Amino acid sequence: MVKRIFWVSLGVVVGVVAVSKAEAYVRANTPDKARQFVLGPDQDHVMQRSLRGLFDEFNATRLAREQELNAQYADKLG
Repeated sequence: MVKRIFWVSLGVVVGVVAVSKAEAYVRANTPDKARQFVLGPDQDHVMQRSLRGLFDEFNATRLAREQELNAQYADKLG
């Protein structure tokens, strides 16, 4: 369990660093119109939007799986 937590944490950290590096590269090397197309009109909060999207997707998947398991075990017990 500790190994799994370590690897998930490492993956999250690597993902955050990769997103921030990519964002910095895009900001430094692209014209404003292209940046707005890639990053959206709110260019100051790209990382927060990305992390929020990941968190929302994780929660939606977790809830769907939880409902699936609840239905599966309710059928076995009922």
